[in-house]
Amino acid sequence: MDPASHDHAIIINTGRCGSTLLSDLIAEQPDTLSVQEFLMWVPWTAGAEVLTGEAYWLTLSSPSTQLATLFRIGLTPPEVRYPAHGRWAGNLTELPQILATTLPKISADPDGLYDTLAELVPGFPAQPLARHHRMFLDLLTSLTGRRRWVERSGGSSNIAPCLLQNFPDAKIVYLTRNWTDTAESMSRHSCFQLMQLRVECAGRYGVDPFEITPGQLVPAEVERYLPGRLTAETLRERGRDVRRYRGLCAFLAGQAEQAIADARPRHLLTMAYEDLVDDPPAQLGQLGRFLGLEDWQQWADRVAGSVVARPAARATAALA
Repeated sequence: MDPASHDHAIIINTGRCGSTLLSDLIAEQPDTLSVQEFLMWVPWTAGAEVLTGEAYWLTLSSPSTQLATLFRIGLTPPEVRYPAHGRWAGNLTELPQILATTLPKISADPDGLYDTLAELVPGFPAQPLARHHRMFLDLLTSLTGRRRWVERSGGSSNIAPCLLQNFPDAKIVYLTRNWTDTAESMSRHSCFQLMQLRVECAGRYGVDPFEITPGQLVPAEVERYLPGRLTAETLRERGRDVRRYRGLCAFLAGQAEQAIADARPRHLLTMAYEDLVDDPPAQLGQLGRFLGLEDWQQWADRVAGSVVARPAARATAALA
């Protein structure tokens, strides 16, 4: 099968910067498919290796080791939207990764959409991983009767080089927020506590505890962070030191900004969370025009009332 190619955009961000809000507002535009938490959670390690459609579907329908660990220790991220009556509700550690957030944000019947995809995706041709990702997003857009897709994953600055290299014709929205508020929010969020832990281990010990290969030596300092050994208290304790997350902000911003400087995307819009909460109609109108929404003004006016500044954002803006 060969789903039609659609106009598309990617929102690159550090996470905890208003990106989920932006995705939810975009979802209110009837011609646009707002895809959430997809590109950060799918594999990018295969490079130019060619995968069959069956092999690609296996990656999408398998559980995420990161999410399974957070489910196991009782720190389910708030972004998980799988319904309580769903097929995997009683066994979340085995939940296919695309059912955690991506499909529930698109359909009121995520299991039904999953079954449809299970019939279609294995028919994808053998091709590199990045082309599978693009074909999958185009298929979702066609199945939902939309004209374009906009993908947003929290923390996608971490994979900005991959995104810009493999989606060279995408419209890129780069969303920022001041590091003080972002770091405070990250320090209380299990996904970002885990991301910071992995980045720190990779930098300090040369090992990502969630990417251990058979036979690989694991430093003693890292053993307590392995998926089967990690505890909720360990993550909470690490979250008490907000300096870790200021460092993570710096790392993610550096990743994104260097990737943008290297790739020089043809279509780039930079937005700041502080500007969005200060003047929602103007900022959303600018975004709507950039994305090519035919009804950008009506859409911006309709959803602008959903943007409410958090107290920290107001205080920081007042000091700027």
